[in-house]
Amino acid sequence: MRVKRAALFFLLFTVHYSLFTDVAYAMHISEGILPLNWAALWFAVAVPFLWFGMRRLRELSKIDLSYKPLVGLMAAIVFVISLMPIPVPTAGTCSHPGGTAIPAILLGPSITVLITGVSLLIQALFFAHGGLSTWGADVVSMGIMGAFAGVGIFKLMRKFNAGLAVSAFLAGMISDWAIYFTTSVELASGIRGDEPFGPLFIKILIAFVPTQLPLGIVEGAMTAGMVKLLFKRRSDLLVKFGVIKAGEAI
Repeated sequence: MRVKRAALFFLLFTVHYSLFTDVAYAMHISEGILPLNWAALWFAVAVPFLWFGMRRLRELSKIDLSYKPLVGLMAAIVFVISLMPIPVPTAGTCSHPGGTAIPAILLGPSITVLITGVSLLIQALFFAHGGLSTWGADVVSMGIMGAFAGVGIFKLMRKFNAGLAVSAFLAGMISDWAIYFTTSVELASGIRGDEPFGPLFIKILIAFVPTQLPLGIVEGAMTAGMVKLLFKRRSDLLVKFGVIKAGEAI
């Protein structure tokens, strides 16, 4: 009951902060920051991943009717977690937790890209966080890079017999940092003009460090906490989705 109340309070606080604060900052990459050619390029990269995610969702939903509700729950988690902006004015964007490591571990990176794309689209349309022209770039950084980096680290650590909590912590932390590494690449590529890419990329990346370094650690702790909670309460779900083996379940 306390967990449900805390989650409800967190959701209400997030919505209130986003809608009713006097100062609004565009989250993710702001509308109009990227030139049209770069925006189109990131759209082209994102679309195949989104299409494959939709296809994967249809396939799994036919096998297991409980799959879609779980996807919806994970989408709500990503939506709420990524709706907490910390402005980084020098980078033309905001820092925030990504939340993509958790669904990537449980549902796989392809479904997570789709979840992230839907969350980002709703945020752009109804919360003025991010932009429609930069939606593709945001999907690439937060959805594709965040999901694949997170699940990749998790599986690598588990392969070397690391504990569940340690693996999930590193997955969440690296996923978060991968998002902002990619965002820095996208921003530096799009806005550099005649300037060399390297110095501008380093400058943007450094601008993220004061906020994203601790946020990555926090996200790692959140991911580890969520996975450990599921292990204690619903280890059968972790077995079902291949996160742990049947012999590891409580």
